[in-house]
Amino acid sequence: MNKYKKEWLQRRRRVSEIIEVGKADDWLSRGYDIASTMILLVNVAVTVLYTFDHMEEHYGPLLLLTEAVTVAFFAVDYFLRVWTARFVHPSVSESRAIWKYVMSFTGIIDLLSFLPYYLPVFFPAGAAVFRMFRVVRVFRLFQINAYYDSLNVITEVISSKRQQLVSSVFIILVLMIASSLCMYSLEHEAQPEVFSNAFSGIWWAVSTLLTVGYGDIYPITTLGKIFGIGISFLGVGMVAIPTGIISAGFVDQYSRLKRISEYAQEDDIQFIKVNLGKNDKWVGMAIMEMGLPHGVIVAMVRRGRENIVPRGDVFLRAHDIVILGAEAVKDEIHVDLKETVLLKHSPWNGQRIRDLDISRQTIIVMIKRNGRMIVPKGDLILLEGDHVILYSQERIAHSNLIHI
Repeated sequence: MNKYKKEWLQRRRRVSEIIEVGKADDWLSRGYDIASTMILLVNVAVTVLYTFDHMEEHYGPLLLLTEAVTVAFFAVDYFLRVWTARFVHPSVSESRAIWKYVMSFTGIIDLLSFLPYYLPVFFPAGAAVFRMFRVVRVFRLFQINAYYDSLNVITEVISSKRQQLVSSVFIILVLMIASSLCMYSLEHEAQPEVFSNAFSGIWWAVSTLLTVGYGDIYPITTLGKIFGIGISFLGVGMVAIPTGIISAGFVDQYSRLKRISEYAQEDDIQFIKVNLGKNDKWVGMAIMEMGLPHGVIVAMVRRGRENIVPRGDVFLRAHDIVILGAEAVKDEIHVDLKETVLLKHSPWNGQRIRDLDISRQTIIVMIKRNGRMIVPKGDLILLEGDHVILYSQERIAHSNLIHI
């Protein structure tokens, strides 16, 4: 039973890898990404083409069939993502992971991309309303953003500046309401049929603040015109606020990336290579689950001939080469290690590390054997040709000094 559960869990994990953003060497996952994008574009194209009478008349059945197939794909994709949500959010329980996906922006868009298509079957009276909600599936185009890092910059800028943007929009809304009420007070008596209520003034305020006006509603009194001129000038500045915030966000983002590259050159970072075997505990584990200490990062994952960018949801496999990076030891911490090669007549040959006659001030740090680095354990038997790296205050014959 446990074996069956393990196999079933591995299959679910594999499905999660396929439907999520594909890695460079996972052709099945990359193929799913391409197919999903193409189906999404076809669905949007069908939605647009069906609005033309000529296309509906000549190709109506084909368009409806295409829409049905693409929407069915959206439904299957949604339920697969619900089924594999635990692997996207491994740090929480399965029910919590499903809830996080279902209530996320992506989950809501995924649900509304197919649900309104099937609801008229159960609620025929609301077919017109459900048809309107089908437009929401266009927002699935935002998923393409996950495949291109250049598009992610826009998302990061808007997310980092969201508080300033909300504040600027709030200021614009307050200004609209205030100018609407003022214009209503100034123009209501002169043209009551145009500025009949405060809402009429809001329409004028929106068209004046955000554009140059449409000419369908405008002041005719002297005070109204003067006030309108002031609002027009003020509107130019108000609209420029969100634009300036987003522009400053792009400058900050690229400046941050530049600083990171400069710091990378100034601060010395050391890298080590770890070859994962079949029995290593990191195999089958996502990078976010590795539990690395603070300051240690996964710089690269080498899988076959492919270099994989180590995102948090990347699952490690056997035979992966994991490149770990950490800050180099600073100059004020001076450590000297010694490396000695065990020759044929070395007294350490064939002995366990715990049985070595060495000083308590001597610590064996690492054993290099046939190009592999071995963590020294007490029962490890030393062999001829081993490179023993150790820390010691004593003199070791035929040893090379390693400065760190």
